[in-house]
Amino acid sequence: MNSKQRILAILITAIGAVAVTTGCAVTSGQSSVGEYVDDKTISTRVKSRLAQDPVASAMRTQVETQDGVVQLSGFAASQAEKAKAAEIAGEVPNVKGVRNDIIVRPANN
Repeated sequence: MNSKQRILAILITAIGAVAVTTGCAVTSGQSSVGEYVDDKTISTRVKSRLAQDPVASAMRTQVETQDGVVQLSGFAASQAEKAKAAEIAGEVPNVKGVRNDIIVRPANN
């Protein structure tokens, strides 16, 4: 190995070591990549189950998840629909809590 190749190999090794040891820093209050993916998975599962339920409305319900806590918002035609949406969200694996901010607004007659 000539000196240029040796220097290049040392530089590549050094850059690799720096990249591995520094990585992406997560500061206080931020989610890690794994937590972000888990939250997205939880939201997707809640939306899917809402879409399959005959009482709850996936179309009028927004679902957001942070740190395993699901927040439901939007509108429901009845208190039963609002309660059903919260029940469905609470049954999804890895859900730590449910904030039900759905507003009951009966359909116009």
